[in-house]
Amino acid sequence: MSYATLQSLLFRFEPETAHCLSMSAIDMAELTGLSQLIYRQVNAPVEVMGIQFPNAVGLAAGLDKNAEHIDGLAALGFGFIEVGTVTPRPQPGNPKPRLFRIPEHQAIINRMGFNNQGVDYLIDQVDSSRFDGILGINIGKNFDTPVERATDDYLLCLRKVYSRASYITVNVSSPNTPGLRSLQFGESLNQLLEALKNEQARLADYYGRYVPIAVKIAPDMDQEEIEMVAKALIRYRLDGVIATNTTLDRKAVQSSPIAEEAGGLSGAPVRRRSTQVISSLSKALDGALPIIGVGGICDGRDAAEKIRAGASLVQLYSGFIYRGPALINEAAKAAAKA
Repeated sequence: MSYATLQSLLFRFEPETAHCLSMSAIDMAELTGLSQLIYRQVNAPVEVMGIQFPNAVGLAAGLDKNAEHIDGLAALGFGFIEVGTVTPRPQPGNPKPRLFRIPEHQAIINRMGFNNQGVDYLIDQVDSSRFDGILGINIGKNFDTPVERATDDYLLCLRKVYSRASYITVNVSSPNTPGLRSLQFGESLNQLLEALKNEQARLADYYGRYVPIAVKIAPDMDQEEIEMVAKALIRYRLDGVIATNTTLDRKAVQSSPIAEEAGGLSGAPVRRRSTQVISSLSKALDGALPIIGVGGICDGRDAAEKIRAGASLVQLYSGFIYRGPALINEAAKAAAKA
């Protein structure tokens, strides 16, 4: 069965149901050995953040929030997997419906709200997986934690996941947790980054192992804001930056009847803005730290575009849903040639 046929069947279900069915199918394919027969990981090593990645294409956070499907997803050929966003305590996320497809634009709107089973559950899932590749763990704050105490949540998650992660992503850019994006700027960002770096140094000494920290930023920034964020990342010696998260802008999908649904827009409509942010960020950082590019990668050309704009690695999410596993190898080969 082609992926197009499978997708047409899955898209008859509401998005969250289709997601659960898809993840179950991916797990089953790995357990039966079918994934290994069909998919081959592209061998195009790249070193980023001191880590040797098998290829430059990873899975973005959000698809496997609780790290329940690592083995199945890894068998599809990704060079690395990022799980989460995870919070200190379990939380249900926002009320349903909260996930919407816009197929005519290869786009998705989500207002999931960091729904997850909590960091302890995620750790148990990581420990029970067989995966021995590159694993990123994306951390956030609980919905009901005041913004002024957000650092406590990030530090708690950092401590708990440190020994299991290849790298850790600090999500301060989801539009679906009130006040979260304010952590991207000014003194709030400075205090958070300083606390994280101090704790990273302590944990590296304790475990005898340095785990890089990346920060995930939003696409909805002007040039001045991008430069301010870049200066903070350099000042506090962050190890990487992921650009970008979902957008609140709806210009590209304004013809859709669901364009005004609340939440972050991802997929093809965010491609151009994400690439613009990567390019501006690359100039502002001037090689001080690497960029992981994400946003609207729907074919190999999009992946290569992100690399040429200044990204060292790329991640897939919405494009993977619309194109399926074939996109992984296509993007990896294109990124290697860019």
